[in-house]
Amino acid sequence: MNNFSASSGSAGTPYPEAFEKLMGILRTLPGVGRRSAERMALQLFSWDQEKLSLLGELVSALKKRIGVCPLCGGMSNGPGETCSICRDEKRDHAFVCVVEDFSRLRTIESSGVFKGVYHVLGGRLSPLEGKLADSLSTETLVERASKGGIREVILALSPDVEGQATAVYVADLLKNTGVTVSRPAQGLPAGADIGFADPATVAAAMSGRTRF
Repeated sequence: MNNFSASSGSAGTPYPEAFEKLMGILRTLPGVGRRSAERMALQLFSWDQEKLSLLGELVSALKKRIGVCPLCGGMSNGPGETCSICRDEKRDHAFVCVVEDFSRLRTIESSGVFKGVYHVLGGRLSPLEGKLADSLSTETLVERASKGGIREVILALSPDVEGQATAVYVADLLKNTGVTVSRPAQGLPAGADIGFADPATVAAAMSGRTRF
């Protein structure tokens, strides 16, 4: 059984054990500290039972109702289903934008400038965090590029050290496929995370991309 604790220094707080465990789970979310977890848990406790039950149902069925697209690795409406972007015949499937995760895909989509399709790597190379080459969905990407029909692969990865190392690795895998490999250019500050860029900045970067 998972043992989630809100904080090693939580002894003496007036909260019941169940509340402390809820805070502990909330603290595992990115960017959530003890105080934020406490506020979230208090807000949840103020909800009526119907609303709490709905949240519980949505969370418990998350993996059943949301799948991974077998083509791009993005989110789909169910296990094994192709996502709406890959199904869209109006998109230009000759252009594939490679991103680290789904949040960065949504950032680029919000710019409204990219009309191609995507490939979600599922992370980036980070040996210190245990993210090695075999944890990325590169085989599917190479397979897509090798089948023909793809003219350009855009590596929209973070411009930090790990993102650049991942971009170099992916570009090397694609060098014998015959596709052009590029990356977003102007508009993205050096070292900035594309996931935090505003739509206008992403649009400028995607429009002015350069060959990798």
